Amino acid sequence: QVQLVESGGGLVQSGGSLRLSCAASGYIFSFYNTYTMDWYRQAPGKQRELVARITSGGGTNYADSVKDRFTISRDNAKKMVFLQMNRLKPEDTAVYYCKVYGSDYWGQGTQVTVSS
Repeated sequence: QVQLVESGGGLVQSGGSLRLSCAASGYIFSFYNTYTMDWYRQAPGKQRELVARITSGGGTNYADSVKDRFTISRDNAKKMVFLQMNRLKPEDTAVYYCKVYGSDYWGQGTQVTVSS
């Protein structure tokens, strides 16, 4: 069974920080280090959007809206991917999901709410 489980969401004031985690389990992750991993988010009434991506080699990409505020990282030994979110803004409020790039494997999401 393939599972992606996100955690770390919550309520934070504008300007604050949160660190999201995503733990992977299942047979396909025997070679977790070979997968590119994504963080997406979906705000109420909006389409799901890609926030950050990290390749197997550690290369990263970010949406313009989060550049210089968010940092994606991974721990291959623990089969985890992280999203450090700093200087949070109310417009960052959304459900955040991790995903295996190029697949239909999604986590259940974790809610991030930023109050002004």
